[in-house]
Amino acid sequence: MSIKKIAVLSVSAGAGHVRAAEALVATAKLHHPGVEAIHLDVMELVPKLFRKIYAEKYVDVVNRHPALWGYLYHTADKQRDDSIITRVRRVIEKLNTRGLVKKLEELQPDAVICTHFLPAQILSRMIAKKKWSTPVWTVVTDFDVHALWVHQHLTGYCAAAEEIAWRMRERGLADTRIEVTGIPIMPVFAEQRSREVCAKEAGIDPKRTTLLVMSGGLGVGAIDQLCERILAIPGDHQVLALAGKNAALLDKLKAIAAKHPGRFFPQGFTRTIERLMTCADLAVTKPGGLTTSECLAVGLPMLVVSPIPGQEERNTDYLLEAGAALKAHDLAGVDFRVRQLLAEPSRLATLRLRARAIATPQAAQTVLRHVLG
Repeated sequence: MSIKKIAVLSVSAGAGHVRAAEALVATAKLHHPGVEAIHLDVMELVPKLFRKIYAEKYVDVVNRHPALWGYLYHTADKQRDDSIITRVRRVIEKLNTRGLVKKLEELQPDAVICTHFLPAQILSRMIAKKKWSTPVWTVVTDFDVHALWVHQHLTGYCAAAEEIAWRMRERGLADTRIEVTGIPIMPVFAEQRSREVCAKEAGIDPKRTTLLVMSGGLGVGAIDQLCERILAIPGDHQVLALAGKNAALLDKLKAIAAKHPGRFFPQGFTRTIERLMTCADLAVTKPGGLTTSECLAVGLPMLVVSPIPGQEERNTDYLLEAGAALKAHDLAGVDFRVRQLLAEPSRLATLRLRARAIATPQAAQTVLRHVLG
């Protein structure tokens, strides 16, 4: 069957799943002009109360109560398929995702790609009951595979790395249904850029060691304290800091910049993060699957700060084992690691080489190639 229309389903619980879906749509438009790729955020097709609990409370728990999130993550990973909690959850999800099913029936896509486990769960159960026949692929957007992602009735799975594919097989998925693709990121990350040009755009010196402090699109965490700590370290380094959509944080960062002219450069939300990454020698960041994949694609080593238990912890393990990142538990750890890397440029260079070695900038294209056959 010739595929002409693909529905790409995400869930706006955190930014990563949505960014992966947007990357697939952008890549389809660029490389497969005969294919119509349509992005649907499932949260725009569910009742308001369900959206508030499912998406907004998720972000709140992750940011405010990371230990609780870690407990929930690991508990759900071990939950039996036939447990009462699992059955109740499935009923609630089924009742609240009827809008999604209706939309898909209207669209009549030739294939479906899920970048979040919720729509994958719904469609897998429909396939089992012979209520859905269109091929469904799932793209796992972390360097781990949680039990909620694994369903026996889907057409195929896209894994972030070989180890993740191995874990999928351990969870009972057939090897023939698994492809190692990497995590989809925007096509622009596969392009070559000039550090000098990008640095000029950002108003910084391309010859100085540059740290890029990223707080995520929402601008969460004590980024102002982190930046002040890094700026207090002796040396000729400069710091780019992203506040995301957090206006209050951006104001705090601007106040810090006034005390460090020519060394500290805060910015709000940006759609050209790849250009800032090109200017940088080290990213100080949280280890989301999409953010880390973007850093790897440009060969940018990472200093991972306080990963939350669960998927961030697993992502960090992958990066550390690959030699593409270091980890700091707190501000003192950040201070120590940054001093260490500034004093040992060769170590930073080694981290950069390892980052490039495990990068998958063409992941979105690889996913589409498998889906389109």
